[in-house]
Amino acid sequence: MTRSGITMLAAAAVAAAAGGWWLLAGPRADGPAGPADPDDTELVSLGARVYAQACASCHGSALEGQADWRVRRPDGTMPAPPHDASGHSWHHDDATLFTITKHGPAALAGAGYRSDMPAFGGTLSDTEIRATLAYIKSTWPAEVREKQAQINRQAKGQNR
Repeated sequence: MTRSGITMLAAAAVAAAAGGWWLLAGPRADGPAGPADPDDTELVSLGARVYAQACASCHGSALEGQADWRVRRPDGTMPAPPHDASGHSWHHDDATLFTITKHGPAALAGAGYRSDMPAFGGTLSDTEIRATLAYIKSTWPAEVREKQAQINRQAKGQNR
């Protein structure tokens, strides 16, 4: 093999490895538009508006979720969970919440997962998604916010 052939093969291998890393790492919630910061009043204000328009019809205007949200329906779907402190949203890092919102639950659960939740990547910008997450997080009590912040720190440590 010629020197240029080896160089091209090496470049292709590097490109394939980088692409594989991106697929495994998935979208990051702390990318170019910044983190879902619940202390950023401007971001939270935008998030409250987006939540009211895009999320409240299923997850409730007070983030309370749908009744019996832990019980699978006959069609195999789950009711919309609450996003207040009583739910499980805070048990996930921002990157996971961002991915679910942007790409839909099947992005993490697998293609066969049935859900009524749409992927919002085609209708909301990354900033609007992060703002919505910031709004949701801003409603949690301080101790829940700190627990979720710890989950974020652990996830970032594992992803770097």
